[in-house]
Amino acid sequence: MPVKNTLESKITYRVKRSKAPVFVRDDFKDIGGYDQVGRILKGLVKKGALVSLGYGTYARTKKSSVTGAIVPEKSLPELAKELLGKLGVKIAPSSAEKAYNSGESTQVPTGRVIGVKGRVVRKISYNGRSVFFEKVAW
Repeated sequence: MPVKNTLESKITYRVKRSKAPVFVRDDFKDIGGYDQVGRILKGLVKKGALVSLGYGTYARTKKSSVTGAIVPEKSLPELAKELLGKLGVKIAPSSAEKAYNSGESTQVPTGRVIGVKGRVVRKISYNGRSVFFEKVAW
């Protein structure tokens, strides 16, 4: 059966072959227009190939071995750090991570607070759980 040379097949192929687990619309701007790519990505979310993490941000999915539901490939904090790196935001350990690593605290950080340099307005969330950003001094 021949492979269709449609915009959806090109984006699906790029998503499957990519090493990165997160995507933004700009990753596909060489394939098609902004609105076209948005419609295709929205369709892939409905099919379960991607999940939406926020405005214009998506993550590749896998089937959960426990529940059988469609879930992101990696945990939300890992995806958020990869996404921030892709967007050019510098990441540093949060104050809770610094306190734990230096022995000042015995409370293990959850990873849902990410230290960033600069201002981040984006909201990154999945299934009712969000990642928060803490501005840290370098």
